[in-house]
Amino acid sequence: MRLRLVPETTNIDFFGRARLTFGASCVAMVLSVVVWAMFGLNFGIDFQGGTTIRTQSVQSVDIGDYRAAIAPLDLGDVSITEVFDPTFGDDQNVAMIRIQAQDDQEAVTAETIAAVEAALQEVDPSITFPSVESVGPKVSGELIQTAFIAVGASLLAILFYIWLRFEWQFSVGAVVALFHDVIVTIGIFSALQIRFDLATIAAILTIIGYSINDTVVIFDRLRENLIKYRKRDLREVMNISVNETLSRTLMTSGTTLIALIALLILGGDVIRGFVFAITWGVVVGTYSSVFVAKNVVLFIGLNREDKPTDKGNQFAGIDA
Repeated sequence: MRLRLVPETTNIDFFGRARLTFGASCVAMVLSVVVWAMFGLNFGIDFQGGTTIRTQSVQSVDIGDYRAAIAPLDLGDVSITEVFDPTFGDDQNVAMIRIQAQDDQEAVTAETIAAVEAALQEVDPSITFPSVESVGPKVSGELIQTAFIAVGASLLAILFYIWLRFEWQFSVGAVVALFHDVIVTIGIFSALQIRFDLATIAAILTIIGYSINDTVVIFDRLRENLIKYRKRDLREVMNISVNETLSRTLMTSGTTLIALIALLILGGDVIRGFVFAITWGVVVGTYSSVFVAKNVVLFIGLNREDKPTDKGNQFAGIDA
């Protein structure tokens, strides 16, 4: 027996309230922008500036003990990660400690660094500090700019690819859905003041890739069904296409969420922001693939007199 999350044949009317679902998505985007403008983002060290201290010890790294030793210094955002490398010996236990720039200061002062080192030496007398590196406000500003350029460039590349693979209406729908995913994700990070750093940007780019994959699967089935059901209404063909791919969508999203929720609960503080972003993105991306991307195509409409053909447009044969 095969496991099925949904019946083999479903007939759910996904687009019966297309204006309501699309309107809700637009409201969510507007609210996200408003929250972002009001509260801003809780930038991490990568974007705010700060100092990274590399430690090395013969004893194993205990992140909990390190964090407890530094906590009384009240340094704000402190990130502690253990560094794993197969070339390290048994007596080489390395960690990276990142401390955000303090108020009214461009970098962490030498006194603060000395206080951190003294606190860690109380926990582990054998600890040494091979390197100390600082990230100033100028570099942080450049990282912010580069990160948003990376997200924007990925959206433009996807817009171009979907236009080549399908029709221009499909590419507009796909990019609007991805834009929705990015804005709503940034909005939830702003509302909850979750740390926003380079790992979050990586998560957003992962969300974009995951969401567009789901969108393309449904678009591909829609293109096939537009050929198969030439006389049926576009809304009806869309419903057929989403219902036919529903089992695949739920199975893919469901299994991904199982792994992500486990990481979210058990993965620790270091990766929590990254995992939360992807978890949220899987849910929002699955929703937007149907209720944003397809609604945009539905509202724009398609010329079904001569398109799509059995090969789509002239670029439809391009491999993904």
